[in-house]
Amino acid sequence: MKTSDTSRPALLGCLALIITLLLSGACVPQNMVASPLGAVVVGPGEDIQIRSLEVLTGSIGELGIPRQRALAMALADYGPIKGHNVSMGAGLDSLCTAEGGKAAAETAVGDPRVVAVIGTSCSVAAAAASPILSEAGLVMLSSSNTSPSLTSDLRGNAGANYHAGYYRVSSNDLYQAQAVAEFVYDELGLRRMATIHDGDPYTTGLTAAFAVAFEALGGAVTAVEEVSRGDTDMIPVLTHIAAGNPEGIFFPLFPDEAGYVVRQLEEVEGLAGLALFNTESLLFTELESVDVYLSGPEFNFDGNVNEATGRSGDELFAAYRQHYNESANYAYIALAYDAATILLRAIEEVAVADGDTLFIDRARLREAMTNTTGFDGIIGPISCDSFGDCGTGLILISHYTDPAVNDITQLPVVFRYAP
Repeated sequence: MKTSDTSRPALLGCLALIITLLLSGACVPQNMVASPLGAVVVGPGEDIQIRSLEVLTGSIGELGIPRQRALAMALADYGPIKGHNVSMGAGLDSLCTAEGGKAAAETAVGDPRVVAVIGTSCSVAAAAASPILSEAGLVMLSSSNTSPSLTSDLRGNAGANYHAGYYRVSSNDLYQAQAVAEFVYDELGLRRMATIHDGDPYTTGLTAAFAVAFEALGGAVTAVEEVSRGDTDMIPVLTHIAAGNPEGIFFPLFPDEAGYVVRQLEEVEGLAGLALFNTESLLFTELESVDVYLSGPEFNFDGNVNEATGRSGDELFAAYRQHYNESANYAYIALAYDAATILLRAIEEVAVADGDTLFIDRARLREAMTNTTGFDGIIGPISCDSFGDCGTGLILISHYTDPAVNDITQLPVVFRYAP
């Protein structure tokens, strides 16, 4: 009998589960039906395996290291699931590049015990990792990715890089773009803006969404410029921007490239005194002087409590400072902690115990993630849509004028946005 293309994935998934069960010596519990994506079998005394895919090195390691630490704290606070500990193994460095995301994803799927991953830090790494993890049937849950291409346009249309099994508690950049546009247009009264991106899904998606939102309000985008990672000479781009006589520049670049933009502005005639807009990543850049507005996720959580562990934000941040002897962006810690507990809650919901053996159905885990509704997290109530967007959409804008300050919570907040 010839197998149709549509039935082949289901058949392969069932075969994979049967082979796994035969190798492990386990039998399928009566209350569990094999699904197209198969199941992970956790044997007696074994840990449930998840993996962390964050950027851990380089100038933007500060984006990923606190998140991985928050994940470790969440695992400790949540505790075992049906008699099995949860292990994240060694952290996989996704490098904030497509190559890094691909390599980390391939490492994760190379271990058949892995049921899900937390990450990545950067959207460019997620775009490369997501198809690999999706095809393998894994859940991927990020506390940092924001590119609309990874989920949807929030109007029911899938993004170019959307793949089944992808979720995020970080907010879709369509919210951040709207927040920046409203602040620029309504609060500062600016009508002409230029943008700079570096060609990756994050910066491209954010600047494009900003342009749409700003123009819808009545503003004009005078130039859309592109630089590359590693560029140090921003004079040509800035000279072209100056020709359009903008009143401000939105350049959500990563720290290195953003730093060169700020330093070289004074070298281009006509750009003095422009309003500058970046994200909190600029705090990781060494600057002698600065006057920039920074947009990013809300970090004041007013004593919110994570319903899965009972930890409040204040308790979590204090424990983090005590354990690691340093502070970090509260939003990074809270988002990663909530992401981990949502995943753990979903695993616990779908895991089927048969004696000391645990069966975790991959398709049911995705279903449980998608059905997350009204989960009380430190970042607030969390609900996921059908494309994996679970973020609250809460955005704030701070005014950065002192380069000696590298803590976003110490900057004055000038605008808050809620969808």
